[in-house]
Amino acid sequence: MPDFKKVWEDFLTYSPGSTADVRVFFAPGRVNLIGEHIDYNGGLVMPAALTIGTWLFLRERSDGISRFASQAFPSVSTTNVSAIKKEAQGDFSDYMKGIYHAFAHHGSKHSPAADFYFVSNLPNQAGLSSSAAVELATAYALNTLGHLGYSTLDLVRLSQEAENEFVGVNCGIMDQFAVGMGKASHAMLLNTSNLDYEYIPAEMGQYRLVITNTNKKRQLSDSKYNERRQECETALSKLQAHFPSMIHLVENGEVAPKLDRYLDDEVLIRRTRHVMTENKRVMDATNALKNRQMVEFGKLLNASHESLRDDYEVTGKELDALVEAQWHAPGCIGARMTGAGFGGCTVGLVHEDAIDDFQAQVEQKYRQATGLTPSFYVSDIGEGVREVTEEV
Repeated sequence: MPDFKKVWEDFLTYSPGSTADVRVFFAPGRVNLIGEHIDYNGGLVMPAALTIGTWLFLRERSDGISRFASQAFPSVSTTNVSAIKKEAQGDFSDYMKGIYHAFAHHGSKHSPAADFYFVSNLPNQAGLSSSAAVELATAYALNTLGHLGYSTLDLVRLSQEAENEFVGVNCGIMDQFAVGMGKASHAMLLNTSNLDYEYIPAEMGQYRLVITNTNKKRQLSDSKYNERRQECETALSKLQAHFPSMIHLVENGEVAPKLDRYLDDEVLIRRTRHVMTENKRVMDATNALKNRQMVEFGKLLNASHESLRDDYEVTGKELDALVEAQWHAPGCIGARMTGAGFGGCTVGLVHEDAIDDFQAQVEQKYRQATGLTPSFYVSDIGEGVREVTEEV
């Protein structure tokens, strides 16, 4: 946990005054248990909010000027909230400015100005939705202070819009949805084509979620993320010539073993095969979780990683070395990459009695393979974005 005594000292140095008018908000990180790279293909995904995340300390201002700072990025960015143009600067403040811009676009032109100060125990650029947490914390705080009247689901959509259209990352809605709509001790089965969702009790018995960071930094906008999206759009267009009613690439999954009849490009065949089979794995994982079949759930995690490695090609040396170390580590019944890939994190299911041995063996083998040292986060499944009223 962050040292909140130090956080308060830093905030009051940055924004002097009484603590009485300071509001505190929390947005969790998220882990996608299974269903990777299919949120933008109309697929089913199974994210869960974590108990680690991002806190926003906020003091409202009356001069129309907002200032943004964080423990990780201490330099202060300043903006006039009534004159934000659709012009990303390529820095941390883009996420908050994007939220202001999205509110204005939807008619809320008088969102409150404030001093923002963020502190997080999420690793940056690691695939745990640190950016979505910043977006939802900002949107929820402005909605609360300004009495703007948006529902949490509205804020989810608005935050995705901010990242797509202002920040410039063409993400799906899963990250923002999980951060906004999370429920303690429950995974979420989300249909990304229509936002229908179901909370799935995540009673994992003696197994715990262990998030492991490769500590290989990545940036979504610099990765092959947008390239994969384009490949999927191309494959969909070609399949629609054979299946005119097909709207999303996850449909007609029964054709996955015979895609070469409809697609003449080996790369597009592999991309489509991943999308279709991953969607089926999410359905199978839902049944396994509902029936508390954790060993079966773990096997599906392994199969998901293999598909992401071989068909979708978004893993890379570090993620593969980390997952393979986990597959052979004590107490682990399943592990896979989570997030966009090309670095970032893995999620594993590990018996609670073996966590120390698991971490020791994985660290040793991963360091031997890559020269990097992983970071481990043992987390429960927590609530979505909210105001923090208890003392921090």
